[in-house]
Amino acid sequence: MNQEQTTHPPAPVGILGFGGLGKAAALVLAPKREMSWVAVADHQGYAYDPAGLDALQCGALARAQGSVGYLNPGGVLTDQGIESLLGLGNRVEGYFLALPNLPNTFMATIVQRIIAAGWRGVLVDALKRTSAMEQLFDLAPQLQQAGITYVTGCGATPGLLTAAAVLGAQSYAQVHQVDITFGVGIANWEAYKATIREDIAHLPGYTVERAMAMSEAEVSELLDRTQGRLCLEGMEHADDLILELAGICPRDQVRVGGIVDTRSAAKPISTHVKVTGRTFEGKISTHTFTLGDETSMAANVCGPAFGYLKTGLGLHRQGIYGLFTCADLMPQFVR
Repeated sequence: MNQEQTTHPPAPVGILGFGGLGKAAALVLAPKREMSWVAVADHQGYAYDPAGLDALQCGALARAQGSVGYLNPGGVLTDQGIESLLGLGNRVEGYFLALPNLPNTFMATIVQRIIAAGWRGVLVDALKRTSAMEQLFDLAPQLQQAGITYVTGCGATPGLLTAAAVLGAQSYAQVHQVDITFGVGIANWEAYKATIREDIAHLPGYTVERAMAMSEAEVSELLDRTQGRLCLEGMEHADDLILELAGICPRDQVRVGGIVDTRSAAKPISTHVKVTGRTFEGKISTHTFTLGDETSMAANVCGPAFGYLKTGLGLHRQGIYGLFTCADLMPQFVR
C-alpha cells in the first residue's frame, strides 16, 4: 500500500454527462472506497451531495424525469450545470467527461469553458476521434497554465487497448502494425444514443454532421437495414495519434475497426489488439491482447477512465499539470 493511499480520504469526483455511459460510470464508482461520487451534470441540470450520490436513485430519476436536476435535495435544474459544479472549486477534485463529442468540436469547447471557469483539478475523457483529440492538443498550454491535469483517450480504445499496445511494443526493435478490433454488444441502442450516433458517423457515406441530423426514426431505420449491427472499418480513431506521439509507429500503421450490435448485450466478436513487429534478432512476431467476452463496453471504458483519473489525481497533488494521453501514464487500480 503506497503513501498516497494511506494519507488521503476518498477523492470527491464527478461525472459530466449522464447518458448511458455516465450512468454506467456511476455504477462503477458505487463500490469504490478510494473515490466518492459527489457531483453530476446533464443537459438540464446538476446534482451535488458531499456525502455521496446514489447511482441507482440518480439513474432512475434521469430516466423517469429527464434530469438529475430533479434530485431532492441536492439537484438544481439549469442549463449551466457544468459551470455550477465548477463553481464548487476543489470540493470536486476530478471529473470524468462522459460526454458525446457531437459536433466534433464539442469536447474542445467544453474544455475551454472549464479553463475559463478557473477550476483546477483533474479531467479524463474517453474521446475517440483523432481530429477531436488534435483540438485538445491545441489547448495543452492553456490547460497547464490553468493548473489542470488532463488525461485524454482513457476508455477502451483509445485507452486500455492503446496502453496494451504500448506495452506489447516493448518486445520489438520496430513496430510494423497495430490492429485494434472491437466487439460491442448493447441490448438497446436507445441506452447509448449518442455513442451510436458517433459510430454511425464512421460508416461510409456518413459524417458527424449527418449522424447528428438523423432523427431517432432514421437511426432505427438504419439499424433495421443492418439487422442492428454497425460494421466499422478504417475508423478515424485517436489510437493512431496517441501511438504516433508515443513513438510506437506512424499513425498510418494503426488500424481500428469493429462491430457494434445494438440488439444484443453479447459481444458479436472478441475485442483485441494485435501488435506486429521485428525483434532485435530480426524475427517477426505478433502479440495479441484479448479482452474477456464477458466484460461489457461500459466496464472496459469506465474502469480504465477512473484508473487514469486516480493517476491524474496523484500527479495533480504533486503540482504536475498539462495534457497527457493514455500512452503517457499507467492507470492505477481504484479500490
